[in-house]
Amino acid sequence: MFTEFKQFLLRGNVVDLAVGVVVGAAFGTVVTALVADILTPFISAIAQVPDFGNLSFVLNGSKFMYGHFVNAIISFLLVSGAVFFFVVKPMNHLIARSHGGTPATYTTKKCSECLSEIPISAKRCKFCTQPVA
Repeated sequence: MFTEFKQFLLRGNVVDLAVGVVVGAAFGTVVTALVADILTPFISAIAQVPDFGNLSFVLNGSKFMYGHFVNAIISFLLVSGAVFFFVVKPMNHLIARSHGGTPATYTTKKCSECLSEIPISAKRCKFCTQPVA
């Protein structure tokens, strides 16, 4: 039973998932700190309102606390913006940079008549015998 458990733990997927969860949790604290310590005070300085939690209105004796909802929306926008601009955009740039160096070389083309794959140097399609340019 111990050997089966050891085999299960040493599979690539389990280890990859564990590393992903740990790195994701650590990254989550970094993003939370960025939003809470840098972006939110910056927006508070511009809007001159540090917290929208006290915003509310009364309708027929019922108090609607919409300020918490506004705080949640602002927090979501800040976190998603931080992830997009500080993670997604740089990663897309790095991926495009690493794949942009060598253009793809094609060895086949499609016949204009039967749409079969034929060698790029072929003068005639081997399937429908039509001349190809």
